[in-house]
Amino acid sequence: MVSLIEELEAREAAARARVEELEAEIAELTSRLEGEREAWSRLRITRETVAEVITDLGGSGSAGPVAERPEQESPVEPEVRMVGAIMVPHWREGLSVDVLPDVYRDIVEVVSDASGPMQAKQIVPRIGLPAVTGKIEGTRGKLKRLVERGWLVEDQPGRFAPARRGPARSR
Repeated sequence: MVSLIEELEAREAAARARVEELEAEIAELTSRLEGEREAWSRLRITRETVAEVITDLGGSGSAGPVAERPEQESPVEPEVRMVGAIMVPHWREGLSVDVLPDVYRDIVEVVSDASGPMQAKQIVPRIGLPAVTGKIEGTRGKLKRLVERGWLVEDQPGRFAPARRGPARSR
């Protein structure tokens, strides 16, 4: 006959084994999820860029599937004109950073949290990108777009700050 302590130890060992197995599954799923999020983000950015190029070219080309799929991941006010992709809307009263695509939202939040104006090379590592020339230039382009749309200001060349202080997000 097995003692009570031995039975409890056996159950504890079995529970520990199940926990370790589940933790390994979670680690595997987390890794797969991050990979899929990265792929999704790249596709979304590509779609946005193509839509902007089509719009810049006059919007009269064959936009194909881009113009046919107006997917919206974030709630956007009806007045914001969408051309088949999530774009950076012009800032207006009552609009929060929640309407921005993830990377733009991250940039605005980093700049808003800073004590003063920031350069692109300071922002890149804070949004999780390697501080290499390509990423810095890409981020600089996004910063310029945020300035054009009224989310940020560039009072000094290459130095970006929030266009307005106060509650930037509605989370």
